[in-house]
Amino acid sequence: MSGLHFSCRIRRTPYTSLAEQSGVTGFSVVNHMLLPKSFTESVEDDYWHLREFVQLWDVCCQRQVEISGRDASELVQLITPRALLRSAPNRCLYLPLIDRDAGIVNDPVVFRITDNRFRLSIADSDAELFARGIAAGRGMSVQIRELAIWPLAVQGPLAAQVVERVLGQCDHLGHFEWDWYEFKGSKLVVSRTGYSSQDGFEIYLEEDRLAEALWTALMKHGKTFNIRPGCPNLIDRIEAGLRSYGNEMTIHSNPIEMRMENFCCLDGSIDYLGFQTLKAIWQQGTRYVFSGFTFGGGPCGVCSTPWPILMDGQLIGRITSAAWSPRRERNVALGVISRRHSAVGNEAIVRDQRDICRPLTNEPVPIP
Repeated sequence: MSGLHFSCRIRRTPYTSLAEQSGVTGFSVVNHMLLPKSFTESVEDDYWHLREFVQLWDVCCQRQVEISGRDASELVQLITPRALLRSAPNRCLYLPLIDRDAGIVNDPVVFRITDNRFRLSIADSDAELFARGIAAGRGMSVQIRELAIWPLAVQGPLAAQVVERVLGQCDHLGHFEWDWYEFKGSKLVVSRTGYSSQDGFEIYLEEDRLAEALWTALMKHGKTFNIRPGCPNLIDRIEAGLRSYGNEMTIHSNPIEMRMENFCCLDGSIDYLGFQTLKAIWQQGTRYVFSGFTFGGGPCGVCSTPWPILMDGQLIGRITSAAWSPRRERNVALGVISRRHSAVGNEAIVRDQRDICRPLTNEPVPIP
């Protein structure tokens, strides 16, 4: 195993034992909950399989925070700059939560279950306490709680075929759309979402007693499509430009720096925390900006601390995630760089964990 010391404060999931039986070789901890991090001999092998077939991921660490009650829609809109209530009822939205200083608190996917009931599928920070604090300070009539819901992700180009065989027709779901389904008499939400660049779905099981049955059914019906247990893949994430809370962004980042302008209403038509601050940042520009990179010098090691980006001996940015891409035969990376050095094709130097300097080139990343 990874050497992680287990205790009751690190929560297992209803699928942890199934992952162990399937040969999991390492875990991480997200939101105080175990997240499987490796099953195969290499991240590269997992990467190729994800691109060609289908994988089943235990993503219960994406805790589900429900905000309901008379003032629920007002509260949820107050903590995000994205115009939440303009979306269609069956759309789920990726968005930043920000504080009054425009710092990113979390970047959940939000589901509007009813007009006054929302679910936040959160990243690795305590969005529940943040929402509770704002609600208490504003005297809002809401109920905020973490739900006992257990998400599974089915990811890969063959994901739809597997989900369809277990839960029914799902091709009508577009990207970031959701619907109600039934499994063994239990209603559950299924969304066409996932933390990968491939097609995929997330299944939000509400009864843990059905966890083994759901896992087993997906694995059984996925055999034809070469399904296997997996986990979020670092190479795929970087190539897709998928930001990771705690890596690329923290409370000290803002949505403009992270190139999330498309998720920010800046015309004053909605009210939210940090609006004036965020608008000023947008007008003035940021010192640093989120970017993709490539660099050579052979496969890099693990980026466990930020690697400095240098130009003419001056610090101009940092790498926060990096991996060798077997498809591109180069190292790929994400991080931030000085805005004036951020043009695609600009060259600099990155100093890795072994203090080796490697030539680095700015790469475009998908802008959401």
